[in-house]
Amino acid sequence: MTYRVLADLVVLAHTLFVVFVVVGGFLVWRWRWLAWLHVPCAVWGMVIEYKGWICPLTPLENALRTRAGLQGYEGGFVEHYVLPVLYPAGLTRPMQATLGSLVLIVNLIAYGVLVRRLLRGG
Repeated sequence: MTYRVLADLVVLAHTLFVVFVVVGGFLVWRWRWLAWLHVPCAVWGMVIEYKGWICPLTPLENALRTRAGLQGYEGGFVEHYVLPVLYPAGLTRPMQATLGSLVLIVNLIAYGVLVRRLLRGG
């Protein structure tokens, strides 16, 4: 039971990380110091998607599920949890590139607006 709870906590942390990667730039509008944390996280999220890598949290989750007597899964976090919600088909490299580009575009908008505000004295 403990390993299953830990695996679920890893999923929760992973989900929060993905959300932070995508929308954290907007949080920087309120708390500018957060950029020091968000920018490296966003870069990491984009690199993972563009390179087709598996985030280290995925093998950790699978190992914990195995220790709990449950079955792990193939592929990455986005493929297993996010894409079934967004897309009926499996994750492909073009989809990963699209997701990485989405992260880039959303964050360029967020930081672009922030820089514009700062230049205007806001």
